[in-house]
Amino acid sequence: METGSYIDGKWIHPKSNRLVRNINPADPDDVIAEFPAATAEDVQRAIDAAQSAFRNWKNTPGPERGRVLWRAADIARRRADEIARTLTREEGKILKEAKGEVMKGISLLEFYAGEGFRMHGKTLPSEARDTFTYTIRRPLGVVGLIAPWNFPWAIPVWKSAPALAAGNCVIFKPAELTPATAALLTEIYQEAGCPPGVFNMVVGSGSVVGEALVHSPVIRAVSFTGSNEIGGALYVKAAQRGAKVTCEMGGKNAVIVMPDADLDKAAVAIHGGAFGSTGQRCTATSRVIAHPDVKNQLRDRLVEAAKKIKVGPGLDESVDMGPAVDEKQWKTDIDYIKIGQNEGAHLILGGKKSEHLGKGYFVEPTIFDNVDPKMRIFKEEIFGPVLSISTARNLEEALASANGVEYGLTTSIFTENIDTILRFVEEVETGMVHVNEPTIGGEAQLPFGGTKATGVGEREMAEEGLNFFTELKTVFINYSGKAERLMIR
Repeated sequence: METGSYIDGKWIHPKSNRLVRNINPADPDDVIAEFPAATAEDVQRAIDAAQSAFRNWKNTPGPERGRVLWRAADIARRRADEIARTLTREEGKILKEAKGEVMKGISLLEFYAGEGFRMHGKTLPSEARDTFTYTIRRPLGVVGLIAPWNFPWAIPVWKSAPALAAGNCVIFKPAELTPATAALLTEIYQEAGCPPGVFNMVVGSGSVVGEALVHSPVIRAVSFTGSNEIGGALYVKAAQRGAKVTCEMGGKNAVIVMPDADLDKAAVAIHGGAFGSTGQRCTATSRVIAHPDVKNQLRDRLVEAAKKIKVGPGLDESVDMGPAVDEKQWKTDIDYIKIGQNEGAHLILGGKKSEHLGKGYFVEPTIFDNVDPKMRIFKEEIFGPVLSISTARNLEEALASANGVEYGLTTSIFTENIDTILRFVEEVETGMVHVNEPTIGGEAQLPFGGTKATGVGEREMAEEGLNFFTELKTVFINYSGKAERLMIR
């Protein structure tokens, strides 16, 4: 596997004194790779290469661009085990979850391969006689993609595949914590037939690579997934110069459990949503809002299941939960657990480092009970395996608690009452809504994204994900030689 940055069809090692050091969070002594970080000059080289490649790529027929993605899906399927093991080793999630992420990325490649055949506009009637009117979608040009570390395969795919299918050329900045998985995606696009300059990967810091992308007048759109602090600043800078921007940022997702809920089903869904991927996903379940009649029964089920979680290195297939991605995230988890205790929440499980696992960044599955909705652990994103349980006496109280945070990504409810379901769907303030299933999950053909502080711009995945990377062009063709139109502009 190559390391470093990939520009204009070649792997390069930048002339930089700063190193990207890629380590295994389950064993910090295990160094996966070490290489020079990209510089602003490297970003400019990639932009120049992409700009040169754009004319030919945009004029490549859409179905042929789709076939490149289809070949990439086939190659990824053959290399699925390698991708999953690399992902687990550098990000930490267990191998089963890594394999699931790889398959999701393959589904996205297949979906957008088909979009190469379907990229369409509309035919619409004109007010004028003998005039044919329609719309078409055209690529933007060179686009910047900034991806996070927590889904280092799936998120880069769901950003790059629609951008490429639409006919854009890409500058991809992966997270510095997960460059090895990003390098595998780059190799796959290269093998699938992506021409030089069409897909470029530049590995470096946000302050260097990200800033260069945001400020470049050549970059027509920026797609970002990451923290609110960085995303908000990026949005302002890129929007000021007229670039298109989409940002998918934080989440603080709740599961509402009503008195008529199937508690066994709810407990399984909450357990997977809270502790899967070590809680390191924007759709993770971090809050439970349960009716008092069922709260204790649900809590006992959750505690019993969490006690059985085996924590350890993700490559051990007997393990149920891996480490935090790095020391910084591990410290954040521990700090929030202390905050919850100091606020008066009742710590009923976990809350410590798994000492027997050596130097790895492991945190025990943690559950707080009797959490007040005003507490920080109930309102702020932790991004770790920490679950808060609170109560609500009715749907109105539950919705007030669920909506009473700055984020709005996804929420779930467990109930058998259709009136409750419909009211919940209408009134909950999130971009995605689940009924009797976990807060996690997404499908290639369905839009992904949230409201409020969670996201700005177009939704990702599905047709909406492709539309973001296009301009809509409206066409008027008069075929009689006598244009008769009601002039309103």
